[in-house]
Amino acid sequence: MKYDILHRTRYNYISPVRDSFNDVRLQPMPIPEQTVESFLLKVLPAARLTHFKDFYSNWVNHFEITESHSYLVIEAQSRVDTHPPAPLPAEKLCSFELMRGAPSVERCFDYLQSSRFVELTPDAWKLSLDAIDGTDDAWLAVLAMMKFVYTNLKYESNSTHVHTHMSEVLQDRRGVCQDFAHVLIGLCRSLKIPARYVSGYLATEAASATHAWVEVFVPGYGWRGLDPTHNCQISETYVKLGNGRDYSDVPPITGNYRGTLERKMEVEVKITPVI
Repeated sequence: MKYDILHRTRYNYISPVRDSFNDVRLQPMPIPEQTVESFLLKVLPAARLTHFKDFYSNWVNHFEITESHSYLVIEAQSRVDTHPPAPLPAEKLCSFELMRGAPSVERCFDYLQSSRFVELTPDAWKLSLDAIDGTDDAWLAVLAMMKFVYTNLKYESNSTHVHTHMSEVLQDRRGVCQDFAHVLIGLCRSLKIPARYVSGYLATEAASATHAWVEVFVPGYGWRGLDPTHNCQISETYVKLGNGRDYSDVPPITGNYRGTLERKMEVEVKITPVI
């Protein structure tokens, strides 16, 4: 499936600011599951753009605005053709013994540890054991944990924020897609299954929006995408921007500036299928 994606973020400051330094992670990843046909990033006030790849191979566009300004607009335009592999069947594919060899391949080590928003606690380990209900297959365990998260967490807009920790989500049993992803990652890592956070877009008939999901490493099959918010494997309606240990590795926009803390942010995302 081919999509045109417009992602526009506007900041209005109550008084002028200066010395704005920003990193933008809105460039879709060129991976086998998707072809990036074009990408254009615009910034107002105009600024010189540089780009690089971070430790997790995400494209980062950087810009600086040193002069005084009262607003900032960041607009990313992408055209992406998605072609993910067929979903894996819900059957035994990978024993836990085979999974134990995963840290030595595909840079899995970082995705087995605690991270800023994901903590491997005894409680998380117990929850993961409850969720898998004795299965001896790692892939079936992942599917069971995804269903557990989907069933036991309530999706509630604005119930959390971008700095909400996995432990808070488990305590309140509610959150948004980012929180569903963090919980599933924590459960998987508790059982020594490599799991990483994915940021991107989800195009549906009802809405177009930024989204977060999970990828787990399955020996013999590679990284496979799972969406605990919808209890499904990813399809051609998902566009991947980046991946990391958790949200802190792939925020869409990060930066700092000198000036007022009072500002208003407006975000618009529009995803249009290309016929």
